[in-house]
Amino acid sequence: MSTAILTGQPVPGSSIEGDLRSLGFDVRVAADVAEAETLLAGVPGEQRVALVDARFVGHVHALRLGLTDPRFPLAAIPGAVTAQPAGRQALTRAMARENSAGGGTTLVDSLADRIVTSLDADGTEVHRPELGSLVATVPADPQARNEARQAVTDVDDEAVRLKSAVKSRDGFFTTYCISPYSRYIARWCARRGLTPNQVTTASLLTALIAAACAATGTRGGFVAAGVLLIASFVLDCTDGQLARYSLQYSTLGAWLDATFDRAKEYAYYAGLALGAARGGDDVWALALGAMVLQTCRHVVDFSFNEANHDATANTSPTAALSDKLDSVGWTVWVRRMIVLPIGERWAMIAVLTAATTPRITFYALLIGCAFAATYTTAGRVLRSLTRKASRTDRAARALADLADSGPFAQGFAEAFKKAARRLPGFTAPAVALVGGLAVVLTAALTGFGGPWPLVAALVYALTSGLAVARPLKGALDWLVPPFLRAAEYGTVLVLAAKADVSGALPAAFGLVGAVAYHHYDTVYRIRGNAGAPPAWLVRSIGGHEGRTLLVTVLAALLTASQFTLALTALAVAVALVVLVESIRFWVSAGAPAVHDEGEPA
Repeated sequence: MSTAILTGQPVPGSSIEGDLRSLGFDVRVAADVAEAETLLAGVPGEQRVALVDARFVGHVHALRLGLTDPRFPLAAIPGAVTAQPAGRQALTRAMARENSAGGGTTLVDSLADRIVTSLDADGTEVHRPELGSLVATVPADPQARNEARQAVTDVDDEAVRLKSAVKSRDGFFTTYCISPYSRYIARWCARRGLTPNQVTTASLLTALIAAACAATGTRGGFVAAGVLLIASFVLDCTDGQLARYSLQYSTLGAWLDATFDRAKEYAYYAGLALGAARGGDDVWALALGAMVLQTCRHVVDFSFNEANHDATANTSPTAALSDKLDSVGWTVWVRRMIVLPIGERWAMIAVLTAATTPRITFYALLIGCAFAATYTTAGRVLRSLTRKASRTDRAARALADLADSGPFAQGFAEAFKKAARRLPGFTAPAVALVGGLAVVLTAALTGFGGPWPLVAALVYALTSGLAVARPLKGALDWLVPPFLRAAEYGTVLVLAAKADVSGALPAAFGLVGAVAYHHYDTVYRIRGNAGAPPAWLVRSIGGHEGRTLLVTVLAALLTASQFTLALTALAVAVALVVLVESIRFWVSAGAPAVHDEGEPA
């Protein structure tokens, strides 16, 4: 139970007590500052507490946004302030200072607003939600109160709440084909006590059933798979809208939201490949290629955003042109669609699955994703080259964590540290690209089982160390992690294809899937300001260069059939280690509640 302390004398006809109780607060009344401080001290430290002016006039949803969001230790709207356990000490200090300063025995001004001013003066971060057209005010006289009440009547609280449940930036398909009705599904779920985590789980199960239908290899199975994939996406939109509608954010929900989208999509790729195999068509290489391309696209997005997260002087002519285009409505939608975000991508996959074959579906997916990757990467390279930005140590640390360097690369980096300082600024991405191309092309141009891929992998480990030997603060250093991802995943794909035995590519699919999960997990930890995965985890699974070396060693020493078994065992081992550690982290009390409110992936 949360506690709300109403400060001042209640106003006849006010609904504030009932509004607070409807939000789950136990309401207590304080006539003056001293009594408010006493009541505050009496609230158990593990409970949320709010100070609300008894004269408050506003929408219930304004109170909900200001007083019940679990993501912020301290939050405020006009006339109200709240603290979770993590913010109680700061609130208590501000209250004591207000009382000792002679706040008086009567409350003329809003105590809650004075407390917020005091918190601001301390440099304490106080979240202030965007209210938009919602009303939240403390009227100074009866006339102002009547005007405020009329303003409340003029705005439909529920309509605003439903609209705000939809993510502010979404793709065309999601905005116009899903959200117009999924928000009502979210409200239906909220009124029946369903949680976002339950809806997320339902979305995952629906996608897995869709993958199973695709794996049947029949036309009826493909049609059912396409329909169920769209249904899964509707639920995927609903879970986030439900979280925003009811402010049910949680640590566990953050983990589910961060990982299930990729699990659903890649499981569906596997289902399509199994279905094609039943019809005599082997498309595992295409399925793995689609997963590699899609994951590398995401790494480009993550690396670029982290590199520029808190950069200063972060402007460029390219960015200015993009902002100008944003003022022309139709260009916004075109640019959002051509990057093939999740809504458009899943709709395309669903329709093509139902109407064509898995091979055609993967060809279309690879072409679309390749074009989208080229478009977005080229634009970001132009922005990086034309802006004069100073990147911070935090950005360099994030890029180094995203690089996922293991013991070999870290050892070489230490050895090259002094020499790297004298190299040009573009060296890091150039070296990473050359080393990656060397190992992938060598594996592709030589026969399976030869020593040359192993030699190239050793060179790759050396160049990887050189690429991260100095802080990644250069204009294009954000390209280092995606180059490393492409090299590792591409090497596994090529060697599995070269093995040319049944099961090699599915085993490679499993290995890349397990490693990709680790890389996504790293991204969401960094987004939550929780740092990278522990060093022991990175060391235990070898780092990107260690895994690349191991795979090339296995290919050099084993027969194709033995190599397949070894890839399968490696995939299982990596998956177990990273999943156990990831689950431990995300369900722990200290894990951040990270929810994706940015552009659709």
